[in-house]
Amino acid sequence: MSCTYIVSGGASRLGAAVVRRLHGAGHNIVVADLDEKSAIALSQELGDRCLGTICDVSDDLHLTQAIDLAKARFEGLDGIVNNAVSYMDNGIFSSREAWQSAFNINVFGGARLVAEAVPLLAQSSSPAVVNIASIAAKVAQKGRALYPVTKAAILHLTRIQALELAEQNIRVNSVSPAWTWSRPIEQASGGDRQHANKIGATLHPLGRIADAEEVADAVAFLLSSQASFITGTDLGVDGGHAILGPDAGLPRQGELIRPSGEQ
Repeated sequence: MSCTYIVSGGASRLGAAVVRRLHGAGHNIVVADLDEKSAIALSQELGDRCLGTICDVSDDLHLTQAIDLAKARFEGLDGIVNNAVSYMDNGIFSSREAWQSAFNINVFGGARLVAEAVPLLAQSSSPAVVNIASIAAKVAQKGRALYPVTKAAILHLTRIQALELAEQNIRVNSVSPAWTWSRPIEQASGGDRQHANKIGATLHPLGRIADAEEVADAVAFLLSSQASFITGTDLGVDGGHAILGPDAGLPRQGELIRPSGEQ
């Protein structure tokens, strides 16, 4: 069955992977991104069943326009992938304006997009929402605050949306990736995937970082009928990152044993 989805932040590396995965499965996609040029370029690359549009998720008018575009062009809406994100972060010393901007983009935008889309989603036979969270929502990391705190808010927002919208049969779940080959990781590593995997191996038991396509597969699953009785949950796509404790999975107890004769 062909469905129609809005993917916010759909022109980013991860967003584009989601768009390609869903479009490849025969679905209609509205690529909504602040980078209008890239959104349109992606839609032109994919051709039929894909539309690119500018979307600043901090602007309610843009959210309404994306929904109206899905309705006008594809005659309905079956789901939303909230992927738009700001990585701006100066840790706990971030300004009030930075905190407000981060929440406005990472949390409020997706919350408002879903709220505005509910009347249309409720008309679908299989409506679903996937919010992109992060493993960062579950752990502390020095030097960062805005990104992990907003991602933690997304996890609870997902649970609340799932509860509130269940009576309308709208399922809401989240996906929490760990390190993924995306624009920030690519830039930080100088485009060296092998180096990124080497560093990531210390944090992910599977010994590497994720491909964006692997996260996209998880998103597609949660939107699909195969997940028809799953709502309010978070699916980790993290290579085992979440199972590591403060010892990073290493047998640190052995370090307590002093060599013979040492005082």
